[in-house]
Amino acid sequence: MPQRSHDPRPDETLSPYRTYSRAEWAALREHETQPLTADEVARLRSLNDPISLEEVGEIYLPLSRLLSLHVTATQSLFAATQRFMRSPDAVKTPFILGVAGSVAVGKSTTARVLQALLSRWPGSPRVSLITTDGFLLPNTALAERGLMARKGFPESYDTRGLLRFLSDIKAGRRRVEAPVYSHLSYDVIPGASVVLDEPDIVIVEGLNVLQPARLPPDGEHVPFVSDFFDFSVYLDAEESLLRTWYVERFMRLRETAFRDPRSYFVKYAALGEAEALDVAGSVWDAINLVNLRENIRPTRQRAKLILRKGQDHLIDEVSLRRI
Repeated sequence: MPQRSHDPRPDETLSPYRTYSRAEWAALREHETQPLTADEVARLRSLNDPISLEEVGEIYLPLSRLLSLHVTATQSLFAATQRFMRSPDAVKTPFILGVAGSVAVGKSTTARVLQALLSRWPGSPRVSLITTDGFLLPNTALAERGLMARKGFPESYDTRGLLRFLSDIKAGRRRVEAPVYSHLSYDVIPGASVVLDEPDIVIVEGLNVLQPARLPPDGEHVPFVSDFFDFSVYLDAEESLLRTWYVERFMRLRETAFRDPRSYFVKYAALGEAEALDVAGSVWDAINLVNLRENIRPTRQRAKLILRKGQDHLIDEVSLRRI
């Protein structure tokens, strides 16, 4: 009798993703021309995320081309559905793109680069970018609930407010407001908001945007944030790299933003180098690594596209969901 295989490695033929090497993915750019300049790319990148013009051309231009296909197909399906339902006067609904991943992986840079590229498509679509930081509960509320040490974890967000915002956007409502977060004060800015007025594309960037809700035993519908997404991207990297990037960013902030007397983290500016390295490593190990393992990385397989980073923040592989 033949022996059953107990090979613990996953069967790649059963994977829902098709994985491309950097060179294979770059070839999908075809004849798309680079619309950004080196100076523009330098302004778009985040601190300690050295994205280059070459990276934009090889990774993000093919992705922009793929997204254009999805936007066109989604709009065509929407129009056909409205005709089927005899609703010719239906409001325009924007295409929503989610960008997820760990702290320090480079989500903000990816979101801003995609915003710049997508806004340069023919017809100059209006592309809005929202970060879920604005939907964090205020520090006073987090302190009252004992959640300051779990800021960035799913329970630290105003999930109901975020879902209401996305629902209004997807319904095509005019002048939808989103709260604004300050990384300087480390808090939501009271009374501040950004207004989205009939955008064509909305990019939603955040740690836990692919996180599913807990399903109720009675089978009632519980919306997920990702229910509103038409496409989603997850930025991935090894834990050791993420830790290194986080610590490096902390040390650079210690020399820059932390020195602002208005900064919530001004106390770290006076630390010696060795002590600052210890603090940064401890924060990563006790908070960000735990959030990554418990909440963020488990959502990776819910993304339609995974960008895997290697050394120097370069994207080595791209996995595209095929089913």
